[in-house]
Amino acid sequence: MSRNAKTKILIISDFNADNFSEYLKNDEESPAVISNTSLFGQTMQTLADFSMPCWLDSPEFLIVWTQLHQISSSFNHFLIYEKSSIDSCFNEIDAFCNKLAEAAQRVTALFVPTWTVPAHNRGLGVIDLKNDHGIGNILMRANLRLIDNLKSTTNIYILNAQRWMELAGARNANNPKLWYMGKIAFGNEVFREAGRDIKSAIRAIRGQARKLIILDLDNTIWGGIIGETGKENLRLGGHDPVGESFVDFQKALKALKTRGILLAIVSKNDENIAIDAISSHPEMILQLNDFVGWRINWKDKAENILELASELNIGLQSIVFIDDSPNERSRVREAISEVEVPDWPEDSLLYTKTLLSMRCFDSFAITEEDMQRTKLYTAEKERTAAHTAGQSLDEWLHSLETHVIAEQLTSINLSRTVQLLNKTNQMNLSTRRMTETELSIWAEQKNHHLWTFRVTDKFGDAGLTGIASLEIEKGTVSIIDFILSCRILGRKIEQAMLHFIINKAKQLGGEKIEATYIPTPKNQVCLSFWKESSGFVENADSGIFTYNNLASYPLPASIVLVEN
Repeated sequence: MSRNAKTKILIISDFNADNFSEYLKNDEESPAVISNTSLFGQTMQTLADFSMPCWLDSPEFLIVWTQLHQISSSFNHFLIYEKSSIDSCFNEIDAFCNKLAEAAQRVTALFVPTWTVPAHNRGLGVIDLKNDHGIGNILMRANLRLIDNLKSTTNIYILNAQRWMELAGARNANNPKLWYMGKIAFGNEVFREAGRDIKSAIRAIRGQARKLIILDLDNTIWGGIIGETGKENLRLGGHDPVGESFVDFQKALKALKTRGILLAIVSKNDENIAIDAISSHPEMILQLNDFVGWRINWKDKAENILELASELNIGLQSIVFIDDSPNERSRVREAISEVEVPDWPEDSLLYTKTLLSMRCFDSFAITEEDMQRTKLYTAEKERTAAHTAGQSLDEWLHSLETHVIAEQLTSINLSRTVQLLNKTNQMNLSTRRMTETELSIWAEQKNHHLWTFRVTDKFGDAGLTGIASLEIEKGTVSIIDFILSCRILGRKIEQAMLHFIINKAKQLGGEKIEATYIPTPKNQVCLSFWKESSGFVENADSGIFTYNNLASYPLPASIVLVEN
């Protein structure tokens, strides 16, 4: 899909979803979409018949939004307090889920909002959740059945529609007049919130989530200006609403860090004073080892952000900058348009709410590497420090004691592999984006081969950081994917990967191996590698690089290569 192409979305619903479709198309957040709707009230028919007109445009994403009473006739009996069987209800849900799983094979991802009932329907009142036949009781169990059935289908995502109802408010979420006059099940505020969440999910699937939060200090992670009040008089913790709000904000930041979001500091302050406060203030939740880097000085913050991004080798499009000062936010917003700079509330009591409501940190999976990301970046800083201690490049590389472990694609490493495939921009030969299902199907084909690469050294395990895949056709071995995390570029891991796959190409009977570079605005680093360091020869600036004789490709002396 070209960068300017609109994302095609099909909405299948048992209500009139035209308003929802318009919200998706007119919302200014990326991606721009073309959304179409099926005939409402024909959910099961549309899921069963892929020759219907709504399927002809080959949608990339599918939204199936239904109401439980339209899926399960048994649930209708519960709604009017007639005796029915929960097992019958579950059987109908199971049949619906089977159709969803079939439809998911035709799209990149399928989104299923959970079932809700209008807030004005109190069911059995005080005993509604306690009674096995209560509407709320059945609804909760039905949604859990839906979730359990679909959680193993990797490209189906269950979305919490109850959250949209609560944000819209009971009176706006379900308006009976809209239903009777237009068969519109929900209010426009619900559709607006749903559209935002779905666009956020699409960005996450495409690897466009933000992964670094750069924070100011004064009046951002603590109350007060430390250079004026000293650390003893900062408002942080204690029996003070403002102090408590800053502690909770730090807890929320730490929770994001635990799930893989990096934290850093850019602050106009005296570094020694600020570091001392972080290290020794008894109410600090965030410690120095929670931050992957900082720039605490009196320089321009935009300049500091650029330096920090370069040091961490993180793209500007992956950064969020949080600062209490409107002037600093404006400066960064104007100077570095790629960095997301959210409007920030003046009242610190709203900080945690604002942070937790941000959609830019969504991820389609959370892997072990995500949860260890801060440690991985800290280890990389230690490697860099060792390199600047007077050693030559070769001496430094040997001192790292690097091991590269090659593994085939498995169900265990699939999530991390797809995450790396979709998020890596710089060292990425073809920059193709795929779901777990799509990659699994591709790798299972007889003439396709894919390996992942894990890197360890004396500073620790860098995790699964590389991917290489091959396609064999009539003696020609084509490198389809050649991907390496930007964290470990320049350590000859690239050459070790080539050594491995060229040997594999020989074993598979290849007579020629080639790699086709597909340019994007962000993968110039990859082109430089293939031109200058790969040992391949480019055919007249075509972006096609060949290794014709399949001669022995040397393994860098500083690397131990292991195949599992």
